[in-house]
Amino acid sequence: MNLFLFLIIQLFYLIAGFWSLQHSNEQIRLKSKPNIILIMSDDQGYGEVGYYGHPVLKTPHLDEMSRSGLRLDRFYAGAPVCSPTRSSVLTGRTNDRSAVYSVGYPMRLQEKTIAQALQKTGYSTAHFGKWHLDGLKGPGVPILATDKRNPGFFGFDYWLSSTNYFDTNPLLSRNGVFEAFTGNTSELLVDEALAYLKSENKKGKPVFQVIWLSSPHGPWHADKRDYKQFKKLDSSIAHHYGEIIEVDRAVGKLRSGLRKLDLEDNTILWFNSDNGGVKEFGSDVSGGLKGFKGEVYEGGIRVPCIIEWPGTIIPRISSFPSVTMDIYPTILDILDLPQEPKGYPMDGISLKGLFQEDLLERLKPIGFRYQGKAAFIDKHMKLVKSKANNSFFEIYNLENDPLEKDNLIISHPEISARLIASFEQWNKSVECSIGGKDYEGGLANPDPAPVFWKDDDAFKAFIPFLLSRPEYKKAQVEN
Repeated sequence: MNLFLFLIIQLFYLIAGFWSLQHSNEQIRLKSKPNIILIMSDDQGYGEVGYYGHPVLKTPHLDEMSRSGLRLDRFYAGAPVCSPTRSSVLTGRTNDRSAVYSVGYPMRLQEKTIAQALQKTGYSTAHFGKWHLDGLKGPGVPILATDKRNPGFFGFDYWLSSTNYFDTNPLLSRNGVFEAFTGNTSELLVDEALAYLKSENKKGKPVFQVIWLSSPHGPWHADKRDYKQFKKLDSSIAHHYGEIIEVDRAVGKLRSGLRKLDLEDNTILWFNSDNGGVKEFGSDVSGGLKGFKGEVYEGGIRVPCIIEWPGTIIPRISSFPSVTMDIYPTILDILDLPQEPKGYPMDGISLKGLFQEDLLERLKPIGFRYQGKAAFIDKHMKLVKSKANNSFFEIYNLENDPLEKDNLIISHPEISARLIASFEQWNKSVECSIGGKDYEGGLANPDPAPVFWKDDDAFKAFIPFLLSRPEYKKAQVEN
């Protein structure tokens, strides 16, 4: 072998070895910071999954995920409606602390989000789907680049989003630019999310993604292939169930996509719904639990939830009480980041320890506030204030009475007094947050009221175009 050829071969091996080392280091770097994907359905009740034995619905992909991940059977949405729960996911705080009191309320600009925290550590952050935290009501429209509460302000590098709910063939905003799509919404969002994940991981960047689906929220319009499975039922419920089939298929596509990219072992996938089921579809939506969307009984706030992280999470079922406020501190704990800043109370706890074994008991109670209603869960005991215009409390033992039938407020006065005192202490801290006590320098700006996007001056130039599209031609439900 001549000297020139020998040197060429040695140079080849040197380059190959260097590339292999760099590639290996990149993989190690990514494994130390796993991809994190939060996917949330909209108005999917606790009972609307196959693994809880729904009499009609089949959800094979969620069922498989529940067998291979951590199925949380006592997982709660932060509130019984949409926008408040979304704020609780991003902040780790009950919704009233960030002034997201109900549907369509804007989140305070001074809030600290999990996306901002991860952005500072080198994560590439992205939001896909329904936003509903910028104070705009009405059927979803593309979020404007000039919207000071767009996902970008709250820590997302990239977003393909709508102000509120949307349906088949949606009009969305890609970082402020309007873009029309064809197809069902859940799967197209997953396709976009997978493409982004692949692109950013190739650059060596771990990814944090929030995928907030619009299904099965009304107005219900399922694909024909999904609708026909339920065509013997009432049309609206057939479309509603059809949209849940779409959600299930999207979850399956996401899990399959992670496997094809060889990213499943290095990705935390967290699925849950944003609130309880819709009352008009009957008790099956809540799996027989008391209450529905908008109520603080179990059927209004308990939702399906699965966390999957192959090789790290031991697959099993847990009844440990947990909530959307736990997502933020759990992620911080996984990444060994500091927990809540001093003077900025979070209502969630880390569930990291639950990934390997069942925890004995939850030391921090879970509080809920929604338009004058309230609930407070301390281990198995639950306090309920079911109506805004009275001061009466109900007390239930969820271990013995999961359907909340036996009010213990009179028969167990000591337990009732302790629970009420604990709730009132927590409630007082929420009032301090509302007053701006959590922010350095206090509350910077008054909280604006939500407005219909047609009444927002920023949208005036777009109204003729928007009203030419079928989804905006007639009035639709706003939450």
